[in-house]
Parts: sequence; C-alpha cells; structure tokens
Amino acid sequence: MAIKKSQLYSTLWEGCNALRASGGMDYAQFKDYVLTMLFIKYVSDKYAGKDGLITIPEGATFEDMVALKGQKDIGDKINKQIIRPIFRENGLEGSVELVDFNDDDKLGSDKEKVDLLDDLIRIFENPALNFKNNRAEDDDILGDAYEFLMRHFASESGKSKGNFYTPAEVSRVLAKIIDIEKAESSDFSVYDPTCGSGSLLLKVAMESDRHLSLYGQEKESSVKSLAIMNMWMHGYEDAIIKKGNTIARPDHKEKDGSLKRFDRVVANPPFSVKNWSQGITPLDDEFKRFIHYGVPPDKNGDYAFLLHIIASLKGTGKAAVILPHGVLFRGNAEADIRQNLIERKYIKGIIGLPPNMFYGTGIPACIIVIDKENTDTRTGIFMIDASKGYLKDGNKNRLREQDIHKIVDVFNSQKPLVKYSRFVPFDEIKTNEYNLNIPRYIDTQEDEDIQDLDAHINGGIPQRDVDGMNPYWQVYPSLKTELFEEVRPGYNALKAEATAIKEAIFSHQEFKAYRKEMDKLFESWKTKNTPTLKGINEETSPKQLIHAIAEDLLTEYSDKALVDRYDMYQHLMDFWLDIMKDDTYMIIEDGWIAKLHIVKQTKKETVYDCDLVPKHLVVNRYFPVDLKAIQAKESEKEAKENDFTTLLADNTGEEAIFEDVENGKVSKAELNEKLDEYQDLAFATHFPEHFKEYQATQEDLEKCTTSIREMLEGELWGTFFEKLTNAKGKLVKGSIQERILELQRQITISDLPEQYKEKVAPIKKNKFESLAWEKGIQHPWFEELDVHYHYLSLLSEQASLRKEAKKQRDVLLTKLKGIMPTDGEYIPEIKTIEKLMALQEEINQLSSKIKEAYAALEDKTIRKYGELTEVEVQTLVVDDKWMTTLSTNIQAEIDEISQRLTGRIRELAERYDSTLGDLGKSVTDYESKVNQHLLKMGIAWN
Repeated sequence: MAIKKSQLYSTLWEGCNALRASGGMDYAQFKDYVLTMLFIKYVSDKYAGKDGLITIPEGATFEDMVALKGQKDIGDKINKQIIRPIFRENGLEGSVELVDFNDDDKLGSDKEKVDLLDDLIRIFENPALNFKNNRAEDDDILGDAYEFLMRHFASESGKSKGNFYTPAEVSRVLAKIIDIEKAESSDFSVYDPTCGSGSLLLKVAMESDRHLSLYGQEKESSVKSLAIMNMWMHGYEDAIIKKGNTIARPDHKEKDGSLKRFDRVVANPPFSVKNWSQGITPLDDEFKRFIHYGVPPDKNGDYAFLLHIIASLKGTGKAAVILPHGVLFRGNAEADIRQNLIERKYIKGIIGLPPNMFYGTGIPACIIVIDKENTDTRTGIFMIDASKGYLKDGNKNRLREQDIHKIVDVFNSQKPLVKYSRFVPFDEIKTNEYNLNIPRYIDTQEDEDIQDLDAHINGGIPQRDVDGMNPYWQVYPSLKTELFEEVRPGYNALKAEATAIKEAIFSHQEFKAYRKEMDKLFESWKTKNTPTLKGINEETSPKQLIHAIAEDLLTEYSDKALVDRYDMYQHLMDFWLDIMKDDTYMIIEDGWIAKLHIVKQTKKETVYDCDLVPKHLVVNRYFPVDLKAIQAKESEKEAKENDFTTLLADNTGEEAIFEDVENGKVSKAELNEKLDEYQDLAFATHFPEHFKEYQATQEDLEKCTTSIREMLEGELWGTFFEKLTNAKGKLVKGSIQERILELQRQITISDLPEQYKEKVAPIKKNKFESLAWEKGIQHPWFEELDVHYHYLSLLSEQASLRKEAKKQRDVLLTKLKGIMPTDGEYIPEIKTIEKLMALQEEINQLSSKIKEAYAALEDKTIRKYGELTEVEVQTLVVDDKWMTTLSTNIQAEIDEISQRLTGRIRELAERYDSTLGDLGKSVTDYESKVNQHLLKMGIAWN
C-alpha cells in the first residue's frame, strides 16, 4: 500500500521524540543520531547491491544494522561495520564528523544503550519506509522526511542551537527571486556562506531544471555533516561543503587565492554576531571585502556577511540574504556602508518579513536582494512589506502558500500594491538620509475608523462611511440605494432593520449575479482541470501537477472584484497539503484502486475504511436512499430525545417529580422506581384499604427477606452454606437440595438409631420444606438439616409472599387504570412518568433500528468496494472528494465577502443608533423612575 506521507513523517517524529525523552539527551544532540540513521536507511534502500553514485559495502546495509539488534556491543558494531565503511567507501571519512553510536555518556551503558539503539533502529524498520521502488520521479520521501525532522529539531533545540535550519517557506522565497531559471548549464554556481544543514541551497537547486553546482561553508562540524548528508539524500553528492569561519577563513577560493565568485548567493547568516572580526584585520583584509564600503562595528557582524556575499558574486551575480531589520536603519558605521551600497545601486529590493519567523531568534528580519547586473540603469529600490501575511504555528510564525506566492509575484513583476509594495526612487532614499526602514516608504497602517460627533449628536450614518464601502457598491450598485436613504446632507439612515441586513444582501439580485459569476469561475477551472486530475498515472509528477492546477486557479480569479486570488489559491494549497498530495502519491503508487484497510478490530467487530475513497463517498453516491432512511430515523430519534429532555426538564426541581437530574439524564431503573413511588402514593390516596393489605404483605415479605439475609450473613454461612456455593460464589437452591439428599444417605447407612433413619426416610429433593419436620435432634447431621429446612421454608414463604404481593398490586393497578382518565391526585405525575418511559423505549428501539441499518449499509458498502471500476474510483476521488470539498471552501470564501459587508453596516447602524438626545431622554426617564421609588420609600431627593 502506498505511503501516506503526512502520517509517515509525524510517526517518525513522534517515535524519535519519545525515544529522545527516554534517553535523556537534548534535541541538539539526538538529532545527529536520528538524521544519521535516516541517511543510512536512505542510501541503503537506494544503492545497496547496485552500481550508482553511492557504494554500499557488503555487510554495511540497513538490514545488516537490523541484525545487530540485541547484541551487547551493538554501538561499537554500528560504528565499525556500518557507518565508517559507508563513509570511507564514498570518500567522506574525514570530511564528515561521524556520530558515535558507542558513546556511553550520551546513550547510556550496557542494556540501557542496547535498548535505546534497538528502539531507534525499530523506528526506521517501518515497512512504509521502503524507498527502493518509488514510482513518482519527484517523490523525495526520505529527503522530505529529513526536512521535516530538521524543522522539528530546530523548533525544539532552543535559541542557541536552532539556527542550523532556515524555514522552508522563507528558503523558497529566496530561491524564487534571484532568477535561478536563467541557469543554462550545470556550471551555474550557487553559494551559501553560512549553509547550516544545506536546506536553503537545496531549495534554490529545486527551482532549476538543471543540476546546479552547489557550494557551502559551515562553521560547526556536526552541522556541516548534516549538510553533506542532506545533499546526498537530495541527489547532490557533488556539492562542495567546506568547514570553517566564512569571514575569517573563506574556503572557496580560486587557484590564485582570491575569493571564488558565484552566479548566485543565498544566505541566512547568524544575526548580529559580536565577534565577527576574530581572525582578521578588516582594514587589511586579504580579500578586500571592506574597501570602498566601510568596516562594520566590532560587535555587529551583519554587514560583514553582506559585504562578503557581494565580494563573492560575479559581475552579473545576484543574491538574496536574510538579515535583521536593524541593517536597514542603524547608524554610524553601518549607515556609511548602507549609503555606499545604495550609491553603487547593488540593492535591487528589500522584503520585510513577519516577526518571529526564525529558529534561534525572535528578531524581525528582512530579505535584501543584491543584483550586480544592470546597475547602470537602476533608478531605485523595490520594497515589499510582507510583515502582516503569516500563519501562527506553535511558538513561531510561518509564511502561508499564498504569502510566498504573493511576495514572489509582486517582487518579480515589481508591481506596486497599496499598503504592500512600491518602487522607491534613489532620490527619495537620499532625502531620507539613506535610511531604508520600510515604514518610511510603505504605510501599512489601517485607515482610522473615525467617530463622527455630528452623527452621535443628531443621528444618521455619515456619507463618508457609506462611501468607504465603494468596492462593494461597484459590484452591487443598486444595493446601496436600497439599503440607505439620505436623512440630511451628508448623513444616511438604514431603510431596513439591522437584523434584516444580511437577508437583504444575500437575496439581492446583484449579489446573486455576482455569486453566479464566481460559481462560473470555479466551474471553468474545474472543467479545465478535471481531465488532468483523472489522468494521474505512474508518470505524473505531483509537484508539476499542483503547480499547473494552482497557477490556473490564480489566473481564473485574477482581477476579479472583491476577491483576493491568493485567498482562493490558499484554499487549494491547504487542501493539497492536507488531502490531495497524499491521495496523488497513492494513485501513482497503486493506481486508481480503492483499497480497504482495517481501522479498528475487536472481538465483536472489524471496521474497514479506505484512505483514497472514504466510505462516506461510496455511501453518498451509491446508497443515498439507504442513508436517507437512516437519517430520517436519526431525525425521528433526535426529535423524541428533545421531547424527552424537555419533559424531564419541565418536571425537575423543587416540589417536582424529580428533585435533581444529573446531566439531564435518567435511567430506565430510575424511572421504574419513580413510577412505583407515585403509584404507591395514588394507591394510598384512592384505595386506602386495599393498599393497607398490600403494605401488610410487603412488610411480611420484607421480614422474610431480612431473615434470609441474616442467615446468609451470620455464622451459619461459614458453617453450612459457604461450601455449597457454585463456581461464581452463589448459593443456589439446587445445591442445598443435593446436600439434603447427601445427608439423608449418610444417616440411612449410619449406625444411628432406627427412629432417626425413619425420620429422614420421607425426605424428597423438592418437598423437604413441606414436611412436618421436627427439629431438636442433637446430632450434627440433624442440626444441619434443621438449618436447611428453615432456609428452604423461608425461601418458600418468600416466594408465596411475592406472589401474593404481585396479585394485590395487580388488583391495585387495575383499579388505578380505571381512574387514569381523571385528573385525580398523583394521576398527572404518573402519566408524565409513563410518557417518559414510553419515549425512552421508543428511543431505544430507534437506536437499535439505526444500528441494524448502519450494519446493513456497512455490508453493502464493503461489497461495493470490490465492484468499483477505475472510472468509478476517478469519479469518487476527483468529483466527489476533491472538487466538492474545494467548491465548498471557495464558496465559503465568497460568502465571507458579503458577511464582511453585513458586519460593517451593522457596526455603523449600532454605532449611531442612539443620538445624544435619545441618551438624554433615557437619563431623564430613569431619573424619574428612581425619584418615584424614593418617594414611595419616604425619601425626597432635591
């Protein structure tokens, strides 16, 4: 069965996280073990036993590692038999810092270490992690899993240890704004001077159709190792990753010792490094990175990295760099550097990002785009304030798909948008003393919602506020005049009540026409893309598929009034990430086949479902009549439950039938008890003589029952009865009868006097208690017979009394039935209880019928899965699952447009509903009422 990736990645993380907690390591340490294990699994699956870019030595596969489980020296053998041979065979020994699987300090010793490593291996034995035969060409499952785990490790590692990873969403923005599509050969070079785990470099590589030349440098040895493994898992075994301090010892150089220059550079340097100049003398820098620009301040290295990047670019090179916002406006030495860069026209653009985006820091950041090409014709800097577009995700913010697309679209087209982006001429920047702080140039503040004093005093909705809704009036021109009328110059009144505004808007012909137009847009997109989606096969590229249909949706909703095409795009991308992506990979792996799997199994039932075609889709399409019948029964049941709840609530409280009902529920036993209670009250009131006879019988029955209980709870239990209990510890009449017969046999064959034997001769199994048994013979056997005789006699008496009591109660019930049509005392209460009991029984019967109907429907549905054709599965998935869900989500977005209009009109109506005169009159009225109350109390208020 195909892998459901979202579930796979989550399972990996949960397993690793639980194991980390049990081992006591922090996230920064444990990630090295997990990601190394992931790497071994990946290369083993891909290359073991094959001729390829990576060689897996004999005896060093993941399966060989599995065979080591349980061995006391497992850690040492993983090091010597698995890890080192693979890295040595592929020329990585020495360039990669190998994690030590035999480290007692981190993994524990003896059995503790063996158990931890066994469990770690077991996580990666998941059958879903078999990557030997993936059909989808761009199905980078393990590479994606690596990215997933890296992100989670970064999130959990804390401020000081999470900066090895750049959020994937930000990386994608950088990759898409540096014209990577211009790469024409594999010689096209991309460099990251602070590459961390390499994720940013790889995001750039993924944007190109070419296999690019990737270069990186990383200060931390362990992180550099992660970067190399990341490169290998993404098909970039030829990437050159160096170790070292990029500022002090840049390691990518030409043969003559000068800095190597690259076509593109991307970077997310550590923010505001305080000791950036250690190891160099900036004014005497051998690479001349600071000449003509200035030297960054001693305790802030942001511009040191930026100037290194500029020095590392070819004459036509481009770069995108993540830096803290402070680089845009800080003064002194940084202001001089900033001015020099602006005057050289190297800065093409600046993108302000949302706060709290990065692991390791909460400092607001921006992207500075450097472009050495066409500086002679550049006349300004294009700025974007994207700080308001994000999603809160745990303790971090992240860019949504729509935010990424909008930033990239607007930047690459250099399109000005109100409160979002604009091209700022150099002259304007010069006027602002080369300060690049984005708010100086883009005002993103929402327009103030002004309170109109005249309207508060004299009433009416200001014309200014009505005109503020002009985007709506352009779409619904006549709606404006139908909702508002002028009451005086510059002020309007609502023609409809505030509560009727929504209905007035939604029923208006212009709104209906607009909604119909929006429906046509979706139908147009659906018609064009349904054949593509139904054509998914093993040759389909999921990434190309979603790109194509998403871009088509963006185009469909472009330049349409009131809608933001990026909102529509987000609905599709959310659904893709939640559902469609997994479905697409399943179809590529398995074809258009609806495979059932067990989701729950108990002794009583086995429940099946299907990830690709959930059961409700099959039911809705093929068994709507059955479902409708069940839903009708459910509606009937719900109505009766409401009747039951209402009737119960109406009769609960002080002096009501029920004093208190827990959670609004009452059991059948409680209802029976309450019915008996009120019937007894009615008997005592209407048939006192008969009821006294019944009560006397009940009292005798209670005495008899008490006597039986006392026999069983006293000394007699241990002496005579306990040994006669059955396997469940219960005393039954048959056991006593058998014991009596056994005693009879013992006495008969004994040497007791004949008169004793004659006394027991008449005993029969079922008639002992009816004998004229005489007690008093001083012998243990006879003493036991006396006890059993007394016990059986009491049981007989109890049965007789119960029969008599039932007979008497039946007589009373018959009499009661005769007066039920009246409203005599306690009769209404009895009727209410009986009504509750009848409703409860009807509800239980309906529940049983519903359960039976669902079971029958389940059987029909499961059988139908075996009959589904490929065309039927395509219809169920594309039409019923994908398109129906998307249509619903997009329709809700359209409805939200008019909901916002409704909300704004209501807000204005409520704001100016009461004038100052109205408030004054209310005060006067209340004052008059208070004075009247005071006078009644004998108090005069002057």
